[in-house]
Amino acid sequence: MNSIVVTLPDGSQRHFDGVVTPSKVAASIGKRLEEAAIAAKVDGKEWDLNRPIEKNSTVAIITKDSPEGLEVLRHSTAHLLAHAVKELYPKSQITIGPVIEDGFYYDIDFPEPITPEDLPKIEKKMAEIAGRGLEVTRQEIPREKAVSLFQSMGENYKAELIAGFPANEVVSAYTQGEFTDLCRGPHVPNLKKLGKFKLLSLAGAYWRGNENNKMLTRIYGTAFPTQKELDEHLHRLEEARKRDHRKLGPELGLFTFLPIAPAMPFYLPKGAWLFNALADFMRKETKSLGFEEVICPQLMTADLWKTSGHWDHYRDNMFVMEHKDRDTLCLKPMNCPGHAALFATTKRSYRELPLRFSEYSKLHRDERAGVTHGILRTRTFSQDDGHIFCAESQIGEEALKGIAFTFRIYDLFGFNEVDLKLATRPEKFLGTPETWDKAEKALQESLESFGRPFTIAKGEGAFYGPKIEFHIKDSLKRTWQCGTIQLDFGLPERFQLEFTDSDGKAHRPVMIHRAVLGSIERFFGILVEHHNGHFPFWISPVQATVLNVTSDQESYVKEVAQTLRSWGLRVEEDLRNEKLGYKIREAQMQKVPLMLVLGNKEKDSRTLSVRKHTGETLNDLTLEAFKKEIEPLLLPGGVTH
Repeated sequence: MNSIVVTLPDGSQRHFDGVVTPSKVAASIGKRLEEAAIAAKVDGKEWDLNRPIEKNSTVAIITKDSPEGLEVLRHSTAHLLAHAVKELYPKSQITIGPVIEDGFYYDIDFPEPITPEDLPKIEKKMAEIAGRGLEVTRQEIPREKAVSLFQSMGENYKAELIAGFPANEVVSAYTQGEFTDLCRGPHVPNLKKLGKFKLLSLAGAYWRGNENNKMLTRIYGTAFPTQKELDEHLHRLEEARKRDHRKLGPELGLFTFLPIAPAMPFYLPKGAWLFNALADFMRKETKSLGFEEVICPQLMTADLWKTSGHWDHYRDNMFVMEHKDRDTLCLKPMNCPGHAALFATTKRSYRELPLRFSEYSKLHRDERAGVTHGILRTRTFSQDDGHIFCAESQIGEEALKGIAFTFRIYDLFGFNEVDLKLATRPEKFLGTPETWDKAEKALQESLESFGRPFTIAKGEGAFYGPKIEFHIKDSLKRTWQCGTIQLDFGLPERFQLEFTDSDGKAHRPVMIHRAVLGSIERFFGILVEHHNGHFPFWISPVQATVLNVTSDQESYVKEVAQTLRSWGLRVEEDLRNEKLGYKIREAQMQKVPLMLVLGNKEKDSRTLSVRKHTGETLNDLTLEAFKKEIEPLLLPGGVTH
């Protein structure tokens, strides 16, 4: 047998005679790497540790503590879950079990329903099987034989999946002990290599996502290399449950949901104030960037959506009203086609560019019930939407302004960790490669000029243009993609948009889609969970509650509250005939930033006793001293923001 040359990531090479596997490569590098290895990349493709390498190749070892390794670990744990289910419920049929963000799931057809109380039993069986130290082996089978194999095992869902593969495809399967599952792999070579795992919850899921198919049971779980990492994750999940906006929203009097409007929130007074404050704040801020607000109709004819292309690709998500005697009308799911139509209403000169439109009106999307989630994903919502029409030469400057603006806004709301991504040309795209190259170069130069690290999301741009994505991290280290600066060559082409340049010739503008908050409803929900209801002082619906100790201080409470309101603060009075401790606890439950407790001592000395939501107290403050105390908590320009 010829010697095989393996090139390592650092460029060094190693020569092997006989059968060579990634496991052998790892062992040749060092004992610690051999122990940490769970898979490999061979010529860029993920590879099992014990799968032979048959030609000269580049090889990179994958360890548990890498993102790729964590995915292998979780995928292998999903197989372990299916294995345990088959031992406990032999008549069950397994379907698919992919890795998802923060874990995995497996969809299973059980002969009898299971409940959350069954999860510890399944988890115990998983641990017992993992303790057997079973080898995990890969085999490749022709498609027809694979169909027969899984049919003979009673796994009809797997057989159906394989039957849909191309006729000449070779199918890979993995076996551990008596259990075999369909999978591309790779997997850990031995169950001893698995990490720590936990089953989390149950849900229903239709086979292949089709509501006409049978409802299966979806078991969610997670896995990490170490118990410490698993415990930290479970702690974050518990914190997330406590902070769930669907729980806190009604408790804090912000919003509620009623059956008369599925997946559409009803805002209570405090929530309505906060929602309007978010929109008004963004109106004011975007105006400083040169945006002019427009309002397009909620209902527009199907012709608009046919021109924009949404009729062919998005109609199932639109609310459509068809009439025999007049045009078909659609509730708008986005603002961009309306803005493009507005641009086209008159001849445009290069002197008008960049032309910036903004809009905050309601949008409607007919989302399926299974994907709606509180106010994070609703059927009606608003965006801090903006569209910039500009020449190609202006892209870089507009992008740089937008990046700086977006970071400043996030910082004001308490989001200090933001990841930047540049999503580039996909395989199928509109326009020419030359135009895309120029656009991507302009966006990249803007990012480089801004000076923050960013990653390239190769091929993840929309078909109509590249984009910059802003991913904010919340206090539980969850990532949310909110802001975007997205170039669009498609709509200007579809709407035949033109401007006359200085050379007197007609040119096609570039359209930039821009948002910072994105959906205001979604940002509202993220804000609730990020701050656990303790909003930044400047955006808190109620900034202070003034409480009396006895009825003797009632007039002083009203006087102080009125003074604070004259400063622009949002204040409530609590003059109820209740014990002081009870009223303080109520204010704490409502997460009011400041409580002003006024007894006879404060009344006689014309001072304040201030209790912060953190528990810190400030006594014997004059009104002027209190004013100085809160000034750092306000935005520049005062509390009226």
